[in-house]
Amino acid sequence: MVLIETHDLTKHFGTLAAVEGVSLRVEAGEILALLGPNGAGKTTTIRMLASILRPTRGTAQINGFDVVQEPIEVRRSVGFLTEHHGLYTRMRPQEYLEFFGSTHKLATNVIRERTVDLLAQYGLSEASELRLGQFSKGMRQKLILIRALLHDPAVLLLDEPTSAMDPSSAHMVRESISGLRSANRAIVVCTHNLNEAEMLADTIAIILRGRIIALGTPKELKQKLLGDPVMELRLAGSLDGGLRCLPPEIKTLDTGKNWLRYQVAQPEIVNPKVLQAMTEAGVKVVTLSEVERSLEDVYLQVIAEGENNPGREG
Repeated sequence: MVLIETHDLTKHFGTLAAVEGVSLRVEAGEILALLGPNGAGKTTTIRMLASILRPTRGTAQINGFDVVQEPIEVRRSVGFLTEHHGLYTRMRPQEYLEFFGSTHKLATNVIRERTVDLLAQYGLSEASELRLGQFSKGMRQKLILIRALLHDPAVLLLDEPTSAMDPSSAHMVRESISGLRSANRAIVVCTHNLNEAEMLADTIAIILRGRIIALGTPKELKQKLLGDPVMELRLAGSLDGGLRCLPPEIKTLDTGKNWLRYQVAQPEIVNPKVLQAMTEAGVKVVTLSEVERSLEDVYLQVIAEGENNPGREG
């Protein structure tokens, strides 16, 4: 079930093209990470998805509702965590959440039950008597996430969900976001934290100057942009004997005293041949493993290529 779908989604502010021709599909159970430098168009995109900004051109549907024609239904379907909290600092957490729960026409007992559960889940129960003006930045961020979850929305739009949080709180929130994926919910996360994006997301979209310049799973993007997997072979002794045993299709990328790295399209076929050749030659293998390549490597390459080729799209 597709819960988020855009086609040619565009937003201009005068002569500035903040978002240009964005087309996306996010299905139930999927987390999409929207990455890009400051000013790339990430926040503008999700504000259009939340029916806060009206597109200049193109279409977007959230949970089957059109963001222009059916904004009320869209907003009921969306939980939105934004960088600009809009907190009423003289309120206490329960008052604040009861107010927002009432805007979604939730029953009072439902609001109170969910408020108690969510405050406990995010470690804010002990702060229930504080006014929001007394909350730290991280506590405020968690409260806004609670607000976004209160009405159990089909779509979550999370703009920098762990900014200003200490490492422990950020870890807890990431675990929570991962646990919120379900057969009835789609999630979009805008973040500058590339490790966070790689941990959470099924699909990555990289946006630059308002355009999607790369789109795919982390594995697909690494394969497309960084090439075939890189394997590292470590031996108990000198590498010299090991080099002579390698199958002819192996092309080494780098070597050390007792290790080498090679790139291969089908490691599941080639690696067993390597191990067999080493065994037959009496060369002792300590490890054979894939060299981890990060989303940061992909991101930096995509952005560099996008800056050098302004018309490039992924």
